[in-house]
Amino acid sequence: MFLQQLVNGLTLGSLYAVLAIGLTLVFGVLNIINMAHGGIFMIGAFVGLFMVTVFEANIFVAILVAMIVGAVLGYLLEFVALRPLRKKNVSHLAPLISTIGVSIFLESIALLVWGPQTRSFPPDFIGGLIDFGMFKISMVQIIGLGVSVVLMLILNVLIKKTKIGKAIRAVSLSTETASLLGINPTLVISVTVMLASALGSAAGVLVGLSFDAVEPMMGVVIGFKGLAVLILGGLGNITGAMVGGFILGVSEVFSVAYGASSYRDAVAFGLIILLLFWRPQGLFGSKDKGGRP
Repeated sequence: MFLQQLVNGLTLGSLYAVLAIGLTLVFGVLNIINMAHGGIFMIGAFVGLFMVTVFEANIFVAILVAMIVGAVLGYLLEFVALRPLRKKNVSHLAPLISTIGVSIFLESIALLVWGPQTRSFPPDFIGGLIDFGMFKISMVQIIGLGVSVVLMLILNVLIKKTKIGKAIRAVSLSTETASLLGINPTLVISVTVMLASALGSAAGVLVGLSFDAVEPMMGVVIGFKGLAVLILGGLGNITGAMVGGFILGVSEVFSVAYGASSYRDAVAFGLIILLLFWRPQGLFGSKDKGGRP
């Protein structure tokens, strides 16, 4: 029983981790919370569903297309809602409100195009359970965990080993210094938001597939969970977002297994509050940097 719930928690946590990494990337570079991330997450889920139902694409192609659409939305978000405010050097509240507006706009578009009803992936994509003796795991869980881990590994290599990754880290430390070193901060910020949005869209497809439910308001609750993971792991810390996502997923599953499903969110967020009492800057944040790495 314990091992089964642990496997379920880890597969769910991997999805939360991918979602939270997108928020973490944007916060690390722009020092703002991107409230439009949940809306892009939702659009990604609908794009993935559209690909498998209309074009009969396999799930991996659907995820790839959703990531491309998410990246395009990320560029538009940065170009329309963030860049003009950044040039005017306004307070951090302005881009926060701006991203909330983009999120509401995306939800309205989804309601107009797909309607308010909940949609599901075809039964063929759900698959059956694979029995490993001590635990069982579905193909959906294997796909979700596998894709999430691959995305996290690719991102880790991208950030630490490539030129664009080093540029992202430089801009996150100081935009002015990065400019003096010949880095184009505007380009780097655009790439960062596009990358974060692509990850959010991928998470949308995986969550929609895992819960077998895609609807226009799905980004609201999941967006708050991503924010909770962002704070829990340490603001702007990618490793913290990964670990925090797994902690949230495991705590949710165990709260359902040994408690009541109606309290899953309360138990999970209660655990996060207790952890933050112990370490307010987050698990991987630094005290002298407000939780940032």
